[in-house]
Amino acid sequence: MRLILIRHGDAHAGFDGVIAGPTGCRGLTDHGREQAEALRDHLEVSGRIDADVLLASTLPRAIETAEIIAPGLGLEVSGHERDMCEVDTGEADGWEWAEYTARFGGFDMESEPDRVFAPGGESWNTFHQRVGSMLDRVARTYPDQTVVAVCHAGVITASVRLLLGVPHPGTGAQIRPSNTGLTEWDHDPERERWTLHHFNEVTHLLGLLRG
Repeated sequence: MRLILIRHGDAHAGFDGVIAGPTGCRGLTDHGREQAEALRDHLEVSGRIDADVLLASTLPRAIETAEIIAPGLGLEVSGHERDMCEVDTGEADGWEWAEYTARFGGFDMESEPDRVFAPGGESWNTFHQRVGSMLDRVARTYPDQTVVAVCHAGVITASVRLLLGVPHPGTGAQIRPSNTGLTEWDHDPERERWTLHHFNEVTHLLGLLRG
């Protein structure tokens, strides 16, 4: 199975303003839509991916990105996967970050891997367990197919940590997927082995950078 993980376009989400879970997410910015449109056009012209399935997380920014790129793949979005979402922020979803800091204080999930983001939410460890289970399930569900999944930076970085066996805690170095960047994995069911072919491919964004 071939799995291409695509990070959503630039969105009204980040570490300021509103915490963007299902309630707080307001979708893509104008620039984010331009990024997704550039990827759509690149996929259509280049034939870069001969996909069988297009999936997206259940968060608006990923759904909007998937709907924009779908014509470039010649597909419709066939499913929305909660397990492809970012860290579950629990009851803090939709809060201003300033309110979160006042109530819970800031914290680094890597340094406190068992601490949940907020009541009803996930910790670093439970998030990685979810992503690992999702990858296993997708590999079993779509054998011998090419799956495109529009998801989030946290999911992509978790896939790298999990599938390449990066120890926790690591060296402190970071990987940071770009908006609409493509990360491509291949799963060999006989050897139960994943192979990383591409990380954060962003050729389609060159025109926007030049502009």
